[in-house]
This record gives sequence, C-alpha cells and structure tokens, in this order.
Amino acid sequence: MPSLDRGEPWLAPDQTDTRLSQELGDLATRPTPRGWWWGFGGSSLGALLLFGTALALFVAGVGLWGINTSVVWGFDITNYVWWIGIGNAGTLISAMLYLARQPWRASINRFAEAMTLFAALIAGLFPIMHMGRPYLFYWLAPYPSVMGVWPQFRSPLVWDMFAILIYILVSSLFWYTGLIPDFATLRDRAQGRWQAWVYGVLALGWRGSARHWQRYEQAYTVMAALAVPLVVSVHSVVGYDFSTSVMPGWRSTLFAPFFVVGAMFSGFAMVILITLILRAAFGLYAFITARHLEAMAKIVLAASLLMGYAYAMEVFIPWYTGNPDDGRAVAHNATGPYAPAYWGMWLCNVGVPQVLWWREARRNIAVLAWVAVLVCVGMWLERYVIVVSGLSQGFLPSQFRLYFPTFWDWSAWLGSLGFFLWLFFLFARFVPMVPIHELRRLAHEQKSEAS
Repeated sequence: MPSLDRGEPWLAPDQTDTRLSQELGDLATRPTPRGWWWGFGGSSLGALLLFGTALALFVAGVGLWGINTSVVWGFDITNYVWWIGIGNAGTLISAMLYLARQPWRASINRFAEAMTLFAALIAGLFPIMHMGRPYLFYWLAPYPSVMGVWPQFRSPLVWDMFAILIYILVSSLFWYTGLIPDFATLRDRAQGRWQAWVYGVLALGWRGSARHWQRYEQAYTVMAALAVPLVVSVHSVVGYDFSTSVMPGWRSTLFAPFFVVGAMFSGFAMVILITLILRAAFGLYAFITARHLEAMAKIVLAASLLMGYAYAMEVFIPWYTGNPDDGRAVAHNATGPYAPAYWGMWLCNVGVPQVLWWREARRNIAVLAWVAVLVCVGMWLERYVIVVSGLSQGFLPSQFRLYFPTFWDWSAWLGSLGFFLWLFFLFARFVPMVPIHELRRLAHEQKSEAS
C-alpha cells in the first residue's frame, strides 16, 4: 500500500460529526441543481442510443455489425471485456483496502463500488447482444433438458454467466451493507415526509446501537473477505475465455493474472477520473485531498509496470519457445493493419503513466486526468487488439479476415458510456456518494493521533 507523507492528514482539519453529516448528507437531500438536469438529460440520450441499438440488433440480427466468419467477436466482446475489467476494480479496491485497514479508502470506496455495479451490469448486456437472440439466454442456465440441449460446462463462456451473476450479487450486498448507516443519517436529516420514509425503509431500522455496529462490522468484514477471491476468479474466468482456445497468441497461462492486473489498472484509472469529476462538481476538496490522489496515482504507476512486464512476456515467450504461429501473431499485432491500436496500447498503458514517477505530476489535476483518460483508452485498445487482431489471423490463410466496425458497433459502444453516466447521475443525486460514518471515524482517529 502507498506510503506517503504521514504528517499530512487525509481530511481537512476541524471536521466534526455535525459538519460531516450536514455537508455530505445535504448532497443527497438538497434541491436538485440545474447542472444535474443538464447532465442527466445528455446521458439519457446516450442511454437511449444503447437501447435503440439493441432493439435494431434484435430485429435485424448481428449482420448489422462488422463481424465476419473469422472475426466473430468484434466490438461487442471487446466492450464486454473492457467493462467487466472496470467493474472488477471497484469492489476489489474497496474490499482490499478495507481488509488492509487503509483509512484513505473512506473517501473513494462508495463511488468505486457504484462504478463496479454499473459497469458489471453494462458488461452483462454485451454477451446477450452478442447472442443476437436474447430470448435464448436461458440456454446458458442448467434448465431441465426437455430439448436434449445442455450447456457445455467445460466452456469458460458458461462459467462467465455464473461468475458474473454471483459477482453482481455479492457486490450489491457489499455496497448496500455499507450504505445502511448513511441511509439512517439521511432519514434523520430528511426535510420531507417522503424522503424520511424512503431512507427509513432503506436503513432497515438502523439505530446505531452498539449491537448494530457489532453486527455491521462482522457482516461487512465477511463480505469483504468473500469479495476479494471472487473478483480475482471473475476476471480469471474472462482470461480463460481466451487462453483455453487454440488461437495463436491466446494460448497462454499468463492470461488469467494478466487480466486481473489489467482490470485493477483500468478500474483505478476510472476511479481517478470519477474522483476528479465528483470532487470538482460537488466541492469535495475537504474530503478528497491531494494525498488521496497521490495514493491512487502510485497504484496506477505500479500496475502500469506490471502491464509492461506482461506485454514484454507476450513478445518474449513466442521467441523463446520458437512457436511460429505465436510469433506470427505477435508480428501481426505489431506490423499488421491493427498496429496503430497495438502501439497505442503500449503508449497509453506503459509509456504515459511513467510521468507519475514525479510527485508534482501525481498531485497535478490536469496531468492526473489526462493519464486516467489515456489509460482507459489504452485498456480498451488492448482488448481490441486481443479480440480483433487475434481472430483476424488464424492458422490457415483462408481464415485471414479484416474487421471493420460499422455505425452500429460504434453506437453500442458510445451508448454504453451514456448509460453508465446515466446511472451515475442517479447515484450522485439520491445516494450519499461519500460514506459519512466512515469519515466520522476517520476524523476522530485523526484528532486522536494529533493529540
């Protein structure tokens, strides 16, 4: 975990329970600001684009996409792997930092967990769209074999369904459990009857007694301990989708850890981006300090080095083993028609984050924002290279096909971003985006250490 200047506090000084409850609770209970409506309206158009694209796809079929007989996975699976990577990171970050007793998680864990839920939900839409016939989605489940057709349980694609559903379930419970004390705070501070009723129901009768806190700590710790291996298993399974195939360049035992680190890398970049936006939009400067930004930047830098190692191994192993097919796949990535995406991946994921070796860069908002954006872009390019470039060159020349995305590929991708923002606007408006009770505890700990 990051070792920073221990003399610098995580929170701005003079934070009291009353002040924290008032400033953070008012974010969810105050009248809706005009800027929120503009953002919500714009993101609603993006969400409509996604669902309009899905409707057109289900009516006309997957022929709308640019896929062909060789590149059968195009933008849909690229987007799926990218979104599930983003989704894996939030719960992993929150659970690992909680188990490691890192106090700085208190300022970022709530929206990081929300990011997980929204991204995992969106990721789950793409395999359904990829099927082209969503009404047959139940074929993935072990339903009674009345037609003599059973799911192929040896396929990681089936494992995906179980892994993602369990992951969404555990992440939802982990997120909601952490919210219960804060819902009680909003219930007690509600100005209207309907707010008090809604937040009262969500608080599940929380009164803040010693018994309630004891049960809360036990349940939260158990779920955090369950979430960490679950997160690792989910993205490992996604890695197995590729590594258990026979395609050149995919047959690697490195894929599972490579995908897990990549998920943490892209997820932390997205968390930094969300943190900077929420911090500026809602004036959270007293609760998300430069020290938080520096801690996250150090983790991104460390993950970038691991990604560079994995990319180097993808080149080294084919050369070391002398496998001609894997060597041809590497050459195709680096010099073929998808070479701009390949070198863009190296630049964004390995080159650009090296600027974070400098402390001034880690605390510079503009630099940090650009690094986070480029890492998110670079990780999407990495998924694109793995999926599209990998499939475009099989073992036989007759399998060589190029992939050209169509309007519908792009609309699904941009629409998913709009839907993600739409969900996040709802979250920021009605849910305490920063955990009030954890910041109260952190403020007390800071005062105790200072005295």
